[in-house]
Amino acid sequence: MIFMSQSGLTNGTRQADWDRWYIDHLVIMSGVPGISSAQRFKTSTPGHPPSLAMYSVASAAVFKDPYYLRVRGMGEWLTLIDKQYYRRNLFDGAQYAPELADTERLIVADRSASAPGLAGFDWTWLQCVGIDHSTANRGIAVVSLDMAERVRDASLAVYRPVTRCYKPQ
Repeated sequence: MIFMSQSGLTNGTRQADWDRWYIDHLVIMSGVPGISSAQRFKTSTPGHPPSLAMYSVASAAVFKDPYYLRVRGMGEWLTLIDKQYYRRNLFDGAQYAPELADTERLIVADRSASAPGLAGFDWTWLQCVGIDHSTANRGIAVVSLDMAERVRDASLAVYRPVTRCYKPQ
Protein backbone atom coordinates (compact mmCIF):
# COMPACT_ATOMS: atom_id res chain seq x y z
CA MET A 1 0.00 0.00 0.00
CA ILE A 2 1.05 3.59 -0.51
CA PHE A 3 0.30 6.43 1.88
CA MET A 4 0.61 9.98 0.54
CA SER A 5 0.53 13.15 2.56
CA GLN A 6 0.25 16.40 0.61
CA SER A 7 0.58 19.88 2.03
CA GLY A 8 1.95 23.37 1.69
CA LEU A 9 2.76 26.25 4.02
CA THR A 10 0.83 29.48 4.47
CA ASN A 11 4.08 31.27 5.37
CA GLY A 12 6.84 30.75 2.78
CA THR A 13 9.46 32.45 4.96
CA ARG A 14 9.59 29.28 7.08
CA GLN A 15 10.14 26.92 4.13
CA ALA A 16 13.81 26.15 4.87
CA ASP A 17 12.99 25.31 8.51
CA TRP A 18 10.13 23.08 7.41
CA ASP A 19 12.34 21.30 4.88
CA ARG A 20 14.86 20.50 7.65
CA TRP A 21 12.07 19.31 9.97
CA TYR A 22 10.67 17.10 7.21
CA ILE A 23 13.94 15.18 6.80
CA ASP A 24 13.89 14.27 10.51
CA HIS A 25 10.20 13.39 10.21
CA LEU A 26 10.85 11.00 7.30
CA VAL A 27 13.62 9.27 9.25
CA ILE A 28 11.29 8.83 12.23
CA MET A 29 8.42 7.63 10.04
CA SER A 30 10.65 5.06 8.34
CA GLY A 31 11.20 3.57 11.80
CA VAL A 32 7.48 2.88 12.31
CA PRO A 33 6.77 -0.87 12.16
CA GLY A 34 5.12 -1.57 8.80
CA ILE A 35 6.56 1.47 6.97
CA SER A 36 9.29 0.34 4.58
CA SER A 37 10.05 3.60 2.74
CA ALA A 38 9.56 7.36 3.01
CA GLN A 39 10.45 10.02 0.45
CA ARG A 40 9.45 13.66 -0.07
CA PHE A 41 8.75 15.56 -3.27
CA LYS A 42 7.89 19.11 -4.33
CA THR A 43 6.09 20.63 -7.29
CA SER A 44 5.68 24.08 -8.74
CA THR A 45 2.72 22.94 -10.84
CA PRO A 46 0.00 25.56 -10.18
CA GLY A 47 -3.08 24.36 -8.32
CA HIS A 48 -1.45 21.27 -6.84
CA PRO A 49 -0.16 20.74 -3.28
CA PRO A 50 3.46 21.95 -3.25
CA SER A 51 4.70 19.11 -1.02
CA LEU A 52 4.07 15.36 -1.24
CA ALA A 53 5.45 12.71 1.08
CA MET A 54 5.08 9.13 -0.10
CA TYR A 55 5.39 6.06 2.12
CA SER A 56 5.27 2.30 1.53
CA VAL A 57 3.04 0.79 4.22
CA ALA A 58 2.28 -2.86 4.92
CA SER A 59 -1.41 -2.28 5.71
CA ALA A 60 -3.90 0.14 7.24
CA ALA A 61 -3.00 -1.38 10.63
CA VAL A 62 0.18 0.79 10.57
CA PHE A 63 -2.01 3.79 11.45
CA LYS A 64 -3.09 2.13 14.70
CA ASP A 65 0.43 1.26 15.84
CA PRO A 66 1.22 2.97 19.19
CA TYR A 67 4.58 4.26 17.94
CA TYR A 68 2.98 5.71 14.78
CA LEU A 69 0.33 7.43 16.89
CA ARG A 70 3.10 9.11 18.93
CA VAL A 71 5.20 10.35 15.98
CA ARG A 72 2.68 11.09 13.25
CA GLY A 73 1.44 14.48 12.18
CA MET A 74 2.87 17.89 11.45
CA GLY A 75 3.74 18.85 15.03
CA GLU A 76 4.58 22.53 15.40
CA TRP A 77 3.86 23.06 11.69
CA LEU A 78 0.16 22.24 11.88
CA THR A 79 -0.86 25.89 12.35
CA LEU A 80 1.16 26.87 9.24
CA ILE A 81 -0.25 24.17 6.95
CA ASP A 82 -2.36 25.60 4.12
CA LYS A 83 -5.67 23.74 4.47
CA GLN A 84 -6.40 23.94 0.73
CA TYR A 85 -3.46 21.59 0.10
CA TYR A 86 -3.63 19.28 3.12
CA ARG A 87 -4.59 15.80 1.92
CA ARG A 88 -3.79 12.41 3.39
CA ASN A 89 -4.75 9.30 1.49
CA LEU A 90 -4.05 5.58 1.70
CA PHE A 91 -3.95 3.79 -1.65
CA ASP A 92 -4.10 0.17 -2.72
CA GLY A 93 -2.83 -1.04 -6.07
CA ALA A 94 0.91 -1.24 -5.44
CA GLN A 95 2.81 -3.02 -2.71
CA TYR A 96 5.61 -0.42 -2.59
CA ALA A 97 6.01 3.24 -3.44
CA PRO A 98 8.53 3.87 -6.20
CA GLU A 99 11.93 5.17 -5.12
CA LEU A 100 12.94 8.10 -7.32
CA ALA A 101 16.42 9.32 -8.17
CA ASP A 102 17.26 13.01 -8.63
CA THR A 103 17.06 12.51 -12.40
CA GLU A 104 13.46 11.25 -12.29
CA ARG A 105 10.09 12.90 -11.75
CA LEU A 106 6.80 11.63 -10.32
CA ILE A 107 3.73 12.50 -12.36
CA VAL A 108 0.50 12.45 -10.31
CA ALA A 109 -3.02 12.33 -11.73
CA ASP A 110 -6.20 12.28 -9.64
CA ARG A 111 -9.21 10.84 -11.45
CA SER A 112 -12.64 9.39 -10.71
CA ALA A 113 -11.56 6.28 -12.66
CA SER A 114 -8.23 4.97 -13.91
CA ALA A 115 -7.10 6.24 -17.32
CA PRO A 116 -4.37 3.84 -18.47
CA GLY A 117 -3.24 5.67 -21.62
CA LEU A 118 -3.35 9.18 -20.15
CA ALA A 119 -0.70 11.47 -21.70
CA GLY A 120 1.20 8.45 -23.01
CA PHE A 121 2.75 7.56 -19.65
CA ASP A 122 3.13 4.12 -18.07
CA TRP A 123 0.79 4.63 -15.11
CA THR A 124 0.31 2.70 -11.92
CA TRP A 125 -3.30 3.30 -10.91
CA LEU A 126 -4.06 3.31 -7.22
CA GLN A 127 -7.46 3.16 -5.56
CA CYS A 128 -8.02 5.27 -2.46
CA VAL A 129 -8.97 3.02 0.44
CA GLY A 130 -8.57 5.25 3.45
CA ILE A 131 -8.12 8.47 5.42
CA ASP A 132 -9.26 11.65 3.57
CA HIS A 133 -10.58 10.09 0.35
CA SER A 134 -9.77 13.32 -1.52
CA THR A 135 -9.60 11.36 -4.78
CA ALA A 136 -11.07 8.03 -5.86
CA ASN A 137 -8.08 7.03 -7.95
CA ARG A 138 -4.54 8.31 -8.28
CA GLY A 139 -2.23 7.54 -11.15
CA ILE A 140 1.50 7.73 -10.57
CA ALA A 141 4.16 7.52 -13.25
CA VAL A 142 7.92 7.70 -12.86
CA VAL A 143 9.45 9.50 -15.82
CA SER A 144 12.73 11.01 -16.99
CA LEU A 145 13.41 14.74 -16.81
CA ASP A 146 12.88 14.98 -20.58
CA MET A 147 9.45 13.39 -20.39
CA ALA A 148 8.46 15.53 -17.40
CA GLU A 149 9.34 18.73 -19.28
CA ARG A 150 6.81 17.79 -21.97
CA VAL A 151 3.86 17.67 -19.57
CA ARG A 152 1.34 20.33 -20.65
CA ASP A 153 -1.81 18.98 -19.00
CA ALA A 154 -2.59 21.25 -16.01
CA SER A 155 -4.40 18.39 -14.27
CA LEU A 156 -1.09 16.51 -13.97
CA ALA A 157 1.33 17.47 -11.21
CA VAL A 158 5.05 16.98 -11.80
CA TYR A 159 6.90 16.30 -8.54
CA ARG A 160 10.68 16.27 -8.09
CA PRO A 161 12.36 14.33 -5.27
CA VAL A 162 13.79 16.63 -2.59
CA THR A 163 15.02 13.90 -0.26
CA ARG A 164 16.46 10.49 -0.68
CA CYS A 165 14.24 7.52 0.04
CA TYR A 166 14.51 6.64 3.73
CA LYS A 167 14.16 3.01 4.80
CA PRO A 168 14.14 1.29 8.20
CA GLN A 169 17.58 1.00 9.77
